[in-house]
Amino acid sequence: MLAIPGHPETLPTWWKEAIIYHIYPASFKDSNNDGWGDMNGVTSKLEYIKDLGGNAILLCPICDSPQDDMDYDIASYKKVWPTYGSNEDCFNLINKTHELNMKFIIDLIIHPHHCSSEHPWFKESRSSKNNAKRDWFFWRPPKGFDKEGEPIPPDDSKSFFSGSAWTFDEHTQEFYLHLFAETQPDLNWENEECRQAIYEDVISFWLDHGVDGFRIDAGGLHSETQDLPDVSNIISDSKWQPCVVYHSNGPRIHERHPEMNQLMNRLKDGREIVIVGEMAYSTDEDKRLLTSTGRNDMSHQFHFHHIHYGLDPSFRYNLAPTELKYWKLAIQESFKFINGNDAWSTIHMENHNQARSISRFCDDSPKYRAISGKLLQSIPETMTKTPMPWSHEEPNAGFCEPSVRPWLSLNESFRDGIDVENEIKDPQSVLHFWRKALKFRATHKELAVYGYDFEFVDFDNKKLFSFTKKYCHKTLFAALNFSSDEISFEIPNDNLTYSLAFGNYSEEKVDPSLRSLKPWEGRIYIHENFSLLDL
Repeated sequence: MLAIPGHPETLPTWWKEAIIYHIYPASFKDSNNDGWGDMNGVTSKLEYIKDLGGNAILLCPICDSPQDDMDYDIASYKKVWPTYGSNEDCFNLINKTHELNMKFIIDLIIHPHHCSSEHPWFKESRSSKNNAKRDWFFWRPPKGFDKEGEPIPPDDSKSFFSGSAWTFDEHTQEFYLHLFAETQPDLNWENEECRQAIYEDVISFWLDHGVDGFRIDAGGLHSETQDLPDVSNIISDSKWQPCVVYHSNGPRIHERHPEMNQLMNRLKDGREIVIVGEMAYSTDEDKRLLTSTGRNDMSHQFHFHHIHYGLDPSFRYNLAPTELKYWKLAIQESFKFINGNDAWSTIHMENHNQARSISRFCDDSPKYRAISGKLLQSIPETMTKTPMPWSHEEPNAGFCEPSVRPWLSLNESFRDGIDVENEIKDPQSVLHFWRKALKFRATHKELAVYGYDFEFVDFDNKKLFSFTKKYCHKTLFAALNFSSDEISFEIPNDNLTYSLAFGNYSEEKVDPSLRSLKPWEGRIYIHENFSLLDL
């Protein structure tokens, strides 16, 4: 493949251009009326995804689990959680996806940083101090005992969830480490046998069954400092301190990912496997090394700064006062990340861990909910966690039969016509706009996907988000009104010919020559600057 003109470090690939539909299986579609989404439910809606414009699906974890952390505590890596269906149901889904010329990507279901305390590996490890798998996990004796005779954890690391990152095991009288829930013990990636079991028994199993890629959860936590000292007083007046200090981006992090990737390259049978990392706690330098084409550690990674915008640091589901400019800067980081190097990043507006983006960044009132939702689609991806509303049918919106109680209550907005059935019927719906947006992205992929040299326009404007991107002789200018007011904007070098190429208001309501935006309006203009050298 040829490099991108003006951005020679970047080569075109299918996964950079792909429209990946992210699915939370429990909430997508229930096929057997037990109140839970399942593999057959996803299979039944593949044509819907393809018709929308998707050419790949990404599933959150689906493997057998006690469900202490909603699929992220894996008890069996080679078995689908029975509530989601059988292994054959999953393999049938993979095959059907490929029959439709779509790609199948899965959350790296080993959640390679930890497993469930119900997994056979951990059960063996905790059975005795001299068990062969003892060192597959982090076991440490108490630092001492308090005045009540209770064992003191080896260090002051705080779990991502709450409390100490260490749990005392009465049977062997030692602590084990868990950066997440106490039922999610950390795997020790320094142990060669443990790593090889992960590589050969898990990754190879799913590659052999045809997956086209993996999302690596907690991708910076696969090389933890072995001596595990106290973190020190980062948070005053707190007994437990942030665990990422000694557990994120450890001394061998840039060995572990290439090792995994080399295995995948051996087993891919000619397929180009995509590996996308969740690198929330990594530095930009680490991210660039991990996603560099020259190093071949992983394909790309998710940026998180923009989705942390406006969140209360003490509880991410609460909002905190902030300004639009900080979100602009966070979005810019992802665009700037690819300039002048062979690394790659992707933008998403939310996932199953974030509150809905329309409510956070726009206006979810009935008056502006649809148009501001379309505005966000001028940037990237969103998803649902609550059960998918397929119709306006009471009481479960077509997710499951009316007589069944869904595993999680539905958003009542389906009663206002916000459901797939009604959206398909309405040519002005958000769903139809998604099709339009994805078509624009595919038609103008050189700018929308591979555009470089991101620059702000009118950065200090508190209501307007405007910027330019370039590709060879083309320039994209975007003007996005993040307010309920009408505002004016300027196009840089407006003496040039800029053509309105895309917008979230219907064409009959827009005069492309006017430099003003309606409430929550977004426009994208494109300019082509041909010279004699181009002829």
